[in-house]
Amino acid sequence: MKRVTGIGGVFFKSKDPGKITEWYQKHLGLETNPYGATFEWYENPDSASKAQTQWTPFPENSKYFDREFMINYRVENLEKLVEEFQKEGVTIVDKIETYDYGKFVHILDGDGNKVQLWEPVERKKTE
Repeated sequence: MKRVTGIGGVFFKSKDPGKITEWYQKHLGLETNPYGATFEWYENPDSASKAQTQWTPFPENSKYFDREFMINYRVENLEKLVEEFQKEGVTIVDKIETYDYGKFVHILDGDGNKVQLWEPVERKKTE
């Protein structure tokens, strides 16, 4: 029996949840809603069943969970994205690093939290 099939949600505290939601919408392109953002995906490659992952900032004084975290977001064309961030004044923590499974870079969000961005290597299906 499968236990974990993916990320069900990303929840973190913020001094200003509305402002940080706007930051993520502007700089990372999240399609936000009153609850944060919802990412839809399929449960497996040949499935018609959609699943979702939730992203939600909570008020800083929330007692629901502790603040420590780092979120990894999948992205496309990391080099171009970093160029755009430089124009927008987004803090880029390090240089892009490349591994056999993809490219990575870290940025700081509007609250100063470290965020990891990952451009995965395209993998062909094996039969």
